[in-house]
Amino acid sequence: MTTLTLMATEHVPVLTSELVDLLGPQPGEAGVDATFGGGGHARAVAERLGPAGSLVCIDRDPAARERFADIEDELECEARLEAGDYADVLEDLRDDGERFDLIYLDLGVSSFQLDVAERGFSYSYDAPLDMRMDPDQELSAAEIVNEWPEARLASTFRELGEERHSRSIAREIVRRRPLETTSELVDAIRASVPPSYRFGRGHPAKRTFQAIRIAVNGELESLDRALPVAWDLLPEGGRMAVISFHSLEDRRAKRFFAGLARGCICPPELPVCVCGHEPEARLLSRRAVRPGPEELEQNPRSASARLRAARRITPISGENHA
Repeated sequence: MTTLTLMATEHVPVLTSELVDLLGPQPGEAGVDATFGGGGHARAVAERLGPAGSLVCIDRDPAARERFADIEDELECEARLEAGDYADVLEDLRDDGERFDLIYLDLGVSSFQLDVAERGFSYSYDAPLDMRMDPDQELSAAEIVNEWPEARLASTFRELGEERHSRSIAREIVRRRPLETTSELVDAIRASVPPSYRFGRGHPAKRTFQAIRIAVNGELESLDRALPVAWDLLPEGGRMAVISFHSLEDRRAKRFFAGLARGCICPPELPVCVCGHEPEARLLSRRAVRPGPEELEQNPRSASARLRAARRITPISGENHA
């Protein structure tokens, strides 16, 4: 059995009070924590839902089952954990005809995953190239780094990491193959970028690691599938929130909620509306909510977090008004 090296023992959830304030959980309501992680948000929401409420927690990381078991008795509402990709589980819940008053997604990688060195998520620790949120899946960082063609690597780094040195990084990785560890990958990245980038603001490997992790876990595909499914699970008055950590996620959440909140979709040259399209949502904040100075000081990892939320203002198709 592999011994995992835990570099940090506490996961600090981000924007917790802001999330609870926007969603406004009420006693007796039903909710979904689509990305359980360390359970920090689940604790706060469960406290508001109370003994008459319920919370479905979702996570595909097997380690989350152990963390859920550790805090299950402390959660102040009925709760259960569903194992799997949140997009798959949300689809199952929809197919089962379930409805929920609030749903939230806290995207990206958790501190538990970053700080277990052997998982290979972090460029700060030397570890095998892995980065799988579900250790049972086949695709790993090692396969991407060592087997994908140079052109595919470059496009992945550019599109999923927004890395401007994607071509030179991909070229150096291919030249150095095979790479087995995160340290070897970091060395290849450092060698392929100019000194100003290597010693500038932020770690030079940050964007490449992000791109590989997103590709390994199909994160954007899961998000694209999950957003409309989650919305379908909400009755009129239901609330949904998304916490993202990079622009690729945040743009998707922003576009999704903005599209739901939009009314008329007629061409702008028409003098009067003829489409009859009505908005499905009301945005719960005008802009993305960001961490305040106190949270940033206590948890620097929260710096890139963005929270968006909306309330459903129309019934589900075929659903009668109460």
